[in-house]
Amino acid sequence: MEKRRAVALTVAGSDSGGGAGIQADLKTFHQFGVYGMSAITAVTAQNTLGVSGVYPLTAEAVAEQMRQVLEDIGTDALKTGMLFNADIIRAVAGMISRYKVSQVVVDPVMIAKGGAKLLLDDAVEALKQELLPLALIVTPNLPEAESLSGMKIESRYEMEEAARRIHAMGARHVLVKGGHLASAEIVDLLFDGSQFYAFPHQRIDTRHTHGTGCTFSAALTAELAKGTPIVAATERALQFIVEAIATAPALGGGHGPTNHWAMTGRI
Repeated sequence: MEKRRAVALTVAGSDSGGGAGIQADLKTFHQFGVYGMSAITAVTAQNTLGVSGVYPLTAEAVAEQMRQVLEDIGTDALKTGMLFNADIIRAVAGMISRYKVSQVVVDPVMIAKGGAKLLLDDAVEALKQELLPLALIVTPNLPEAESLSGMKIESRYEMEEAARRIHAMGARHVLVKGGHLASAEIVDLLFDGSQFYAFPHQRIDTRHTHGTGCTFSAALTAELAKGTPIVAATERALQFIVEAIATAPALGGGHGPTNHWAMTGRI
């Protein structure tokens, strides 16, 4: 009998440019040998220069996509990306609870690289109250961590304090990504409620970083789906995104995508 393949579900928006969102997630799942499934929350019209339109689906449509996948196939891990509004967040949280999905990666997508708002202001509170308590891990960058924690972050000490505050909202692990700090070395911090794990890596001088958060969190979700422990899964996903940025294909005239096939043959 053929061995069952690990499966993962992404609940996120569609990126017409292919660098982020559902498209990035599914390509990354494939790279890690995981069967990918999707529930689309919104369609965006965008390219490397920016987002020109956001067209959200109804909360009912998102929930029904999830229901169909989870009732039939199930999932070993699930990640959320762009959720856009409070109704969608509540619907997603309801499906996660109903089907008892335990390995949930929350990428709290709030603002696009070009500045377009991808999470409405009134949805932030819903994210905190409804979704974070269901998260195995939440993966904010510094602006997202500032929004969630309610504090300014300009140092590693403040990254740690923000992680503690976000952990207190219910997420079992918090990864605060340090890429927005002005330093040659980037340090990402994982907090499990008692201990911090630091993952340092050198900054790569490039404008082609579109979809890094989506791609990283998808790699993390794939590793978790395969049964990798969370610290090792985080390290593997970070290694992947660093390589993906370093070998970006230089597409488009703005913030181009990362290289989703960066580790082909080495996974």
